[in-house]
Amino acid sequence: MGAVIKLIEFKKLANWKEEEMFRPNMFFLLLLPPIIFESGYSLHKGNFFQNIGSITLFAVFGTAISAFVVGGGIYFLGQADVISKLNMTDSFAFGSLISAVDPVATIAIFNALHVDPVLNMLVFGESILNDAVSIVLTNTAEGLTRKNMSDVSGWQTFLQALGYFLKMFFGSAALGTLTGLISALVLKHIDLRKTPSLEFGMMIIFAYLPYGLAEGISLSGIMAILFSGIVMSHYTHHNLSPVTQILMQQTLRTVAFLCETCVFAFLGLSIFSFPHKFEISFVIWCIVLVLFGRAVNIFPLSYLLNFFRDHKITPKMMFIMWFSGLRGAIPYALSLHLDLEPMEKRQLIGTTTIVIVLFTILLLGGSTMPLIRLMDIEDAKARRRNKKDVNLSKTEKMGNTVESEHLSELTEEEYEAHYIRRQDLKGFVWLDAKYLNPFFTRRLTQEDLHHGRIQMKTLTNKWYEEVRQGPSGSEDDEQELL
Repeated sequence: MGAVIKLIEFKKLANWKEEEMFRPNMFFLLLLPPIIFESGYSLHKGNFFQNIGSITLFAVFGTAISAFVVGGGIYFLGQADVISKLNMTDSFAFGSLISAVDPVATIAIFNALHVDPVLNMLVFGESILNDAVSIVLTNTAEGLTRKNMSDVSGWQTFLQALGYFLKMFFGSAALGTLTGLISALVLKHIDLRKTPSLEFGMMIIFAYLPYGLAEGISLSGIMAILFSGIVMSHYTHHNLSPVTQILMQQTLRTVAFLCETCVFAFLGLSIFSFPHKFEISFVIWCIVLVLFGRAVNIFPLSYLLNFFRDHKITPKMMFIMWFSGLRGAIPYALSLHLDLEPMEKRQLIGTTTIVIVLFTILLLGGSTMPLIRLMDIEDAKARRRNKKDVNLSKTEKMGNTVESEHLSELTEEEYEAHYIRRQDLKGFVWLDAKYLNPFFTRRLTQEDLHHGRIQMKTLTNKWYEEVRQGPSGSEDDEQELL
């Protein structure tokens, strides 16, 4: 698309210069929040909370390790005159933004080939938290750049950066969690199930509220909206009517998909429309450092976690996790957001980021499926089935309107039989099932279930009547529908 628009402008048939300008504020205010909130809202909570320790270690400490490896490597290579020189804070800012992984293609392949669910959740869960951590690290580096650090020692700078990061991470996470829990209590005690439009409106307000609150008090809106999405999906979602549950899922997926498409469209436009500064040595060394930083992140932490995990992370799984470190829309948008001087430095980082994004998506993403089959990671039954049909559609789930893990249809007695009396629950899962879930969610009565089924049946019949009475409706069409 970028090439076509550039060709049209070159022929002077049209001019889209103003439309091509990608304003970072538009990305952070309009495009990124739906993507982050949907990723938290659509998370498979069972596997996520069972692996929360491993995911947090990879997402927080692993991302910090990767950022330090890439940033430190760029700084010292610059001091050795191997590549262009960047100061310490600019190097760390670039290392932080390029550490944001976006394994969309890998996750689609995982789902299509039915690989180990633990491997799927480790990669997916890490990518969700990793985006927010990477943004906070980048903001930390930018905050240090804006301050006058000339009279401060290196150790004091590190402590200031660590304090700023911890405040942003835990403060934003706490604000998002609190907002999500308040929304659960509000929709539990205020019954809006008979007015789905109002119920849906309340959910949209609560979805964006933590972002605005966090940004207003100088915290990370992205981190807040991520944790809010996880909490609202785990508690608030089950206080909604079936109609609003379905509407919320499909609306979020559609909006997030469109926002990601817009960002990648801007990425394509920027390749042809904006001035670039391409330095081959800088690009090559950055790719090497990115791959090395990912390896230093994944392999040591995996070996460490295996001392505490029942389900071990095998060497094959470690290699796939390292290989799935694709870069996507967030590093590109963050590179535009960096306030670097002079302009040549900003162009160098922007161009290098685009090259790394394209390299990881096209080369690593395109090699994932044959690599998984070569390493024999997919399930044996799925392998026989997938020889005939492999679907990599990211929006495939949009057709699966009713999902059992989200549609809450357990009465008080059924919930107690399914969860509270189970002996295999432990840790947070036991605490959640015993105390938190009953407190924040509404347990349905048989009358509520009956009303929900009537509501769904009424909507289905209304749709059917509209189809029958449509301009192309006929008796033949009616027979096909039946």
